[in-house]
Amino acid sequence: MRVVVVYGKVFKQKDQPYVQRLFDVLAQRQINAYVYGPYLDQLKDKIKFSRDVGRFSGYVDFEMYNFDFVITLGGDGTILNVITEIRDFNVPILGINLGRLGFLASIEKTKIEEAIDLISRGMYSLDERKLLYLESNIPIFGEIPFALNDCTLLKRDTSSMITIHTFINGAYLNSYWADGIIISTPTGSTGYSLSCGGPIIFPNSGNFVITPVAPHNLNVRPIVISDDSVISFEVEGRADNFLCTLDSRFEVVTASYQLAVRKNNFNIRLVHIQDNSFVDTIRGKLAWGVDQRNH
Repeated sequence: MRVVVVYGKVFKQKDQPYVQRLFDVLAQRQINAYVYGPYLDQLKDKIKFSRDVGRFSGYVDFEMYNFDFVITLGGDGTILNVITEIRDFNVPILGINLGRLGFLASIEKTKIEEAIDLISRGMYSLDERKLLYLESNIPIFGEIPFALNDCTLLKRDTSSMITIHTFINGAYLNSYWADGIIISTPTGSTGYSLSCGGPIIFPNSGNFVITPVAPHNLNVRPIVISDDSVISFEVEGRADNFLCTLDSRFEVVTASYQLAVRKNNFNIRLVHIQDNSFVDTIRGKLAWGVDQRNH
């Protein structure tokens, strides 16, 4: 590890000791750091840099510099943001969790030095995570029409439910009368889809999950399909506008938009240190195996 990007969105004073510790450790290990520009501006007068840091401007900088890792400071949302900068450059992401849950940002803030040391010694693994890609007859989401977690179609301007006619590889599946629908990757299965009753899918399962949001039909349940499938939609409702999201980004669409979701043509890579598997993460984050009655 010689050159890294440090990426964050919002600096909080309560995180100052951990952010300071990260830059101290990087300096001690002679690792060059480039910091995401807007985040670097927030760190001025709050963090003491014992070694000069560069300014990271975004996607174009991956063409100019040979970064070894991207280190994120925040929660899972920060990782969802940074993949729009990394795109197809395949630079591994080390997520340091300064948030609450953290299925993706799996390194606890108290273990920053340990994590950097293990990675410097090559004691880590890379976890490939597949993305989904949104196709549209009317361009939306600019150059980044992909998502790590999910794509959703939701009602927007009315309290009335919408109807989402759904097709798999051109074959009619169902018309969902609901507040919306979620198309989730295995990574996103522990997010919004889980909150709506969807199953947890292991990262490399090769699936999409279709989860309705508050469906009016009680017998409509989430389903799991191959991620080699193409899922297309026709949306209608009393309102003219609907909401389409990719992870934390959103666009307003109408019934004239023809939308389809398929597997993206590149993946992203997450760094895992030893003894930190997906099974460990879900057991720890969801408190499985803990009987509160005995405490």
